[in-house]
Amino acid sequence: MTHEPVVLVGVDGSPAALGAVDWAVAHAKRLGWRLHIVCAYALPSFPATSIDGGYAALDDTQIHNGAQQVLHEAVQRAGDGLEVTSALENGDPTAVLVELSKQAGLVVIGSHKGSGFTDRLLGAVSSALPAHSHCPTIVVPLREEGKEPLIPIRRIVVGVDGSESAKGALHQAVREASLWEAEITAIAAVAIASAAGTLAWMPATVDRDRILADVREGLDVAIEGATAGFPEVRVRRHALDGNAAALLAEFSTAVDLVVVGTRGRGGFAGLMLGSTSQALLQHSVCPVMVVPSKFDAEERSPTELWQHR
Repeated sequence: MTHEPVVLVGVDGSPAALGAVDWAVAHAKRLGWRLHIVCAYALPSFPATSIDGGYAALDDTQIHNGAQQVLHEAVQRAGDGLEVTSALENGDPTAVLVELSKQAGLVVIGSHKGSGFTDRLLGAVSSALPAHSHCPTIVVPLREEGKEPLIPIRRIVVGVDGSESAKGALHQAVREASLWEAEITAIAAVAIASAAGTLAWMPATVDRDRILADVREGLDVAIEGATAGFPEVRVRRHALDGNAAALLAEFSTAVDLVVVGTRGRGGFAGLMLGSTSQALLQHSVCPVMVVPSKFDAEERSPTELWQHR
């Protein structure tokens, strides 16, 4: 699967979606990639009153026109200075974006808690898309009025647990740090205290310092591999006792981007597929990048994806 140098952003007319457009524009400009804006909608249907018991679809003229206006507004907001394409897609928003992610290099979506176009794109999609996307997905939270912008990226934190998925997230975080000349901190979290108090198989006496030292050693090895070829990137690292998602959400208050993998082990087990993922995506103050396990961190297209400066 070849991922093209395209930043894909989904819109639905809500303030959160427009914030995602702003973030995607800045990232596309930094990368020198094309920006592709998509508005997807599924026409609602209802049980027909006819004797055949089928389903009747509503006239989609108004919905289509509304979606077209949403797309136009987003394209206008993107402005000049980069190549911008757009498409109006009929279909389930999650399914549409997942399919398009097979060719894109990055997908951007807003974090949505209110109502927007068809009340679907940024509600269900921001929860489902990261788990199924074929390329990294950025979930951008809506900023309160007066808050500093979410771009440029100056500080990054990445969750690492030793799994292949987490290693891919670390590689991607290093590329982001190189791209933005940002500070990066790698966090390996192990819930030692809670596990020792609740799990029958955990020894009564746990050498906490030894466990964290082992975790730190593994973290050092992973960082050494991820930074090969990026001599300008220096990675701070911490092995911590605590819940991974809670710690990352706390770190999100002081950084510009949190990076995680879709699946892990230990503290990150099922992170992007269960309740933990929802907690992180809902409570993170800054954008969250989710790197799918199926995305090859070492992949290069002919255009050299994420070519660092």
